Amino acid sequence: MTGPETRSRGVNALLRGLRELGYVYGQDFVTEPRGGESNSELWPKQASELVQLRVDVIVSAGLMVRACKQATSTIPIVMAGNGDPVGEGLIQSLAHPGGNITGLADQSVDLVGKRLGMLKELAPSAKSVAIISTPERSQLIQETIEAPARKLGLKVLWLDIRDAGELDGAFRAASQAGAGSILVGAMRITLPEARRVAELAAASRLSAMYNPRPYAEAGGLISYNTDIVEIWRRAAVFVDKILKGAKPADLPVEQPTKFELVINLKTAKAIGLTIPPSLLQQADQIIE
Repeated sequence: MTGPETRSRGVNALLRGLRELGYVYGQDFVTEPRGGESNSELWPKQASELVQLRVDVIVSAGLMVRACKQATSTIPIVMAGNGDPVGEGLIQSLAHPGGNITGLADQSVDLVGKRLGMLKELAPSAKSVAIISTPERSQLIQETIEAPARKLGLKVLWLDIRDAGELDGAFRAASQAGAGSILVGAMRITLPEARRVAELAAASRLSAMYNPRPYAEAGGLISYNTDIVEIWRRAAVFVDKILKGAKPADLPVEQPTKFELVINLKTAKAIGLTIPPSLLQQADQIIE
């Protein structure tokens, strides 16, 4: 048995990483999947369920890591991506996590400035950028986004949504406010709706930047992010070390070295946008 089939590229990468390390699903380990829903109110309950099951390791990502930390201070937690684990108080430092959490940060905080810079190249006359996020995430990333935006002369328009049903209204608000570009970052809500999000952005004639590549593959204009699949595959190494007796407090948190810039030229042509040569030269993939 190679492992369960999942719709998550990340989880599939984790299972592949464990196989590469010699683990056999059903013989050496089994999984207890939780999460995936956009409703963050469910996460504490799901984290508590894992604690009650007395799992050996919890692998989590993003804001779900906090729910896991609140549920247990003893079960090892491996992060498969978190933007600022030190700033969020999840660990003491990257070199010395100090608690029951280790794994990989995804540098999403550091990438914000680069994403905004690319948006400025795409729409140099834009005076404002709309940010689609969730209320919880907006509180965490507000200054992280507004500081580089100010340097670029961009005013930030926050458009918080709680579910996918609010997407149409968010894009309508962005257009009515005269936003020149838009940054989509609420992954748990928007990623399952990637095609619809891309269509809304195109209909609004907005230069849109997204985080992971599935957005660009679904018709989004441009995506720039760490290689999420590689992060989850690498998380298997941390799981392996912990199962062999290592303590999370002693395992330095890693930061990714691989990033992906994907540009959808088909979408650019459809909205009448010319992609600057400087961006085309940096692209890891161009969709035509």
